Amino acid sequence: MKLRKKTAAAAEQPARGLLAKAIGRRTFLQGSSLAVGGLAAASMLPTSMVKKAHAARKIDRDGEITTAKSVCTHCSVGCGVIAELQDGVWVGQEPNFDSPINLGAHCAKGAALRNHGHSIRRVRYPMKQVDGRWERISWEQAVEEIGDKLLEIREESGPDSVWFAGSSKANNEGAYLQRKFAAFWGSNNCDHQARICHSTTVAGVANTWGYGAQTNSYNDINKSKCIIMCGSNAAEAHPVAMQMILRSKENGAKLVVMDPRFTRTAAHADTYVRFRSGTDVALIWGILYHIFENEWEDKEYIRQRVYGMDKVREEVAKWTPDEVERVTGVPEEGIYAVAKTMAENRPGTFVWCMGGTQHTIGNNYVRAYNCLQLALGNIGVEGGGANIFRGHDNVQGATDVGPNPDNLPGYYPIAEGGWKHWCRVWDVDYDWLAARFDQNEYDDGQGGKVKPMNSGGITVSRWIDGVLEDKENIAQKDNLRAVMMWGHAPNSQTRGPEMKRAMEMLDMLVVIDPYPTVTAVLHDRKDNTYLLPAATQFEQAGSVTASNRSLQWREKVIDPLFEHKPDSEIAYLLAKKLGFADEMFKNITVEDNKPEAESILREINRGTWSIGYTGQSPERLKAHMRNQGDFDVVSLKARGGELDGETYCLPWPCYGTPELKHPGTHVLYDTSKHVMEGGGNFRANFGTERDGETLLAEDSWSKGAEIEGGYPQFDSDVLKQLGWWDELTDEEKREADGKAWTTDLSGGIIRVAMKHGCHPFGNAKARALVWNFPDGVPIHREPLYTPRYDLVEDYPTYEDRKIFYRLPTRFESVQARDYSREFPLIHTSGRLVEYEGGGEETRSNPWLAELKQDMFVEINPADANDAGVRNGQMVWLEGPEGGRIRIKALVTERVGRGTVFSPFHFGGHFQGEDLLSKYPPEAAPYVRGDSTNTATTYGYDAVTMMQETKTTLCRVSPA
Repeated sequence: MKLRKKTAAAAEQPARGLLAKAIGRRTFLQGSSLAVGGLAAASMLPTSMVKKAHAARKIDRDGEITTAKSVCTHCSVGCGVIAELQDGVWVGQEPNFDSPINLGAHCAKGAALRNHGHSIRRVRYPMKQVDGRWERISWEQAVEEIGDKLLEIREESGPDSVWFAGSSKANNEGAYLQRKFAAFWGSNNCDHQARICHSTTVAGVANTWGYGAQTNSYNDINKSKCIIMCGSNAAEAHPVAMQMILRSKENGAKLVVMDPRFTRTAAHADTYVRFRSGTDVALIWGILYHIFENEWEDKEYIRQRVYGMDKVREEVAKWTPDEVERVTGVPEEGIYAVAKTMAENRPGTFVWCMGGTQHTIGNNYVRAYNCLQLALGNIGVEGGGANIFRGHDNVQGATDVGPNPDNLPGYYPIAEGGWKHWCRVWDVDYDWLAARFDQNEYDDGQGGKVKPMNSGGITVSRWIDGVLEDKENIAQKDNLRAVMMWGHAPNSQTRGPEMKRAMEMLDMLVVIDPYPTVTAVLHDRKDNTYLLPAATQFEQAGSVTASNRSLQWREKVIDPLFEHKPDSEIAYLLAKKLGFADEMFKNITVEDNKPEAESILREINRGTWSIGYTGQSPERLKAHMRNQGDFDVVSLKARGGELDGETYCLPWPCYGTPELKHPGTHVLYDTSKHVMEGGGNFRANFGTERDGETLLAEDSWSKGAEIEGGYPQFDSDVLKQLGWWDELTDEEKREADGKAWTTDLSGGIIRVAMKHGCHPFGNAKARALVWNFPDGVPIHREPLYTPRYDLVEDYPTYEDRKIFYRLPTRFESVQARDYSREFPLIHTSGRLVEYEGGGEETRSNPWLAELKQDMFVEINPADANDAGVRNGQMVWLEGPEGGRIRIKALVTERVGRGTVFSPFHFGGHFQGEDLLSKYPPEAAPYVRGDSTNTATTYGYDAVTMMQETKTTLCRVSPA
């Protein structure tokens, strides 16, 4: 079966936002100069609107067709795709029916992938601004000029005056090099999209039970008896994963959707709960209130495997049904129904996305979800879990090994021990690397001083303040003077007007991306602005980590178009110019300036013992891709063949060396399985005792463990105490002596521990009480911009902080003013099925752009009537900090009264002005519109600096 692009045969209707012209759909497609294409829209159109499309390029039907296997570059589900090639040209796209992830299915974006591989809207060659106009330059000139400017700024203001935005769209190898590049430059001032989508998840989950990732998988939802979705709209954001949810529902599972908006996912729910945005903690404690009142909790599970639930119980007792309704708006019968459904249908899984993370207390939301699942005994079991649906195709992998400002690959700390570990992996002298960093000490925000090498860098959510804030208020030598956007959409960040101002104040701005992105046009800069064309993921090979922690291998589909270069080659060229390429690439194979992806992955394998990225060698991953049809769709286990018993694409942790043949871990913390079959328990990462109470598991251990009970993490001393030291080889002993399981480069400690059925990271209790966070037990705090100012006295935010991630951060000083009278509507945001992320790539795809041509706001009929707004009318949406956007009104009861919703994929307009003239020639996306984040406001999570995009205020008026 070939996938073919279909076009409408209906009467021509004007389309807004397409290259500033009103054109019909047939004209739209005729002007796109496309060859044969994918089925992006046909399945959504009535047959009367579909007719045959004609190829712009003739295909030799007798010529040889070859195929390449790749993975969709959009969301985190990890759908397989088969590209058809003729003479090096991508001419067709076949469904990958063998993939156990998507079984050949695609959403609109996945079906339209081929356009990304040959899009004519991409940046074709390096460019720079000269007196405000884009001019073509060579790669050599670009690298020389950018490098010279970086070195000049470094000399004057130090390495921290440069800030790098890496990418969750890069493969693991590219993301890893981005973090390594920042390290060898001498700075922790790097970050990527995970900060503004799931950083609160990573922190909240990791500090509860050990690892900051999805515990189960999309496929495992088939075993769930109850599916709770809170702040997740999978029908639009993860459509292929939705098939697993619906399949489970067909098998009898109950689907509960809790969301301020009646989404397409909610339309499938057995129970739908609409609540006020920004009140998740109150909502969850309301559910737990009924669970505790009716003794539906799993008491034995809590006794054996959970610490601090008694403290949670004390907080939950305050949340009577009346108080829950006062804060959330949900009456008792609605909350009780959810609690009863969860209690009677176990195992149950809890799914959340950015609706639950993008808040000033997002970490509290996440930990409340965790506590609910722990109380019911739903973690560490098949069909249960915290199924965290990530956004980008490799946001999980980029989080694991990529450009994080507060840790090193594998979540190793930026303390001296973490740096020394990676220096051993990189085979570089620690003192040499340390000397690359600023040697001064600065305020650590806790009454002490810290060097920048050991201080978390400025986050992607706050880089604009690194530019705009007074120099004396920043905990580094100077303000940010240069910014490099290496695969990042700035319109996905809040406070658009201030971002524009920050861009204009920089000494240099560099964009490395297949597309120009909003970074190229938002500002009014005239010079020292560069566009470097990065290759797409279809133009390079490498691994990519899906939300379920599986690492799939992408084959290269086509050679880079135009003058595009892969991320790894760009990193090498810049490092060479800046003088540290020899050290940075010392143990990586480089041919013709192109680092080899397999060689980079092997270096990742050598260092990331902490999370089990060590067993997924390129050879093992390629074998899994060759044998996709051998894997069971539900268990993801290979049934027979050369990979018998292994889990599809070795989801981490896949412990030990590749030779150990660990099968990967489908379900984290599952004590019903042996550790060498993917079993485990909660991580002993927070000590062994607190206030006289053990933090280790009691009467609980993974199947076959020779230590029947709790135990600490393994190191050389533990092996010696147990009498297992001599089971190491002599070579392993030399490496392992004095090391922990995370820093033993031989893997010997891990091998011996697992031989005895023990988990190398110990066996402890999950923490319902996270004492190192601002709120040890999650509590409700009103949003900074709350519509219920009457509740602020009872549920205030935090005090302002002088230094947090190097910057002053405001909480109570923002909440001190009541904006709700002037701006009476809650403004929340989310995804559309047609677009993804900042939308530059998908809005530049004509097959997708045809489907959604206007930026819009959903508004309840009552609110529309109050504002004098009619459906389809252009309106102004204004936020309390001065940002305003001109968009189309969609009057609908999807949103409740008092709430409006807008998607976050749009850009290319600024406060009503089309920025078409600012784009390089022929590189503007087909669809442009105001970004919702032009009207969003200040607000950041007190643990991770996550931005607040789900609960702010606005007003809507006719344009």
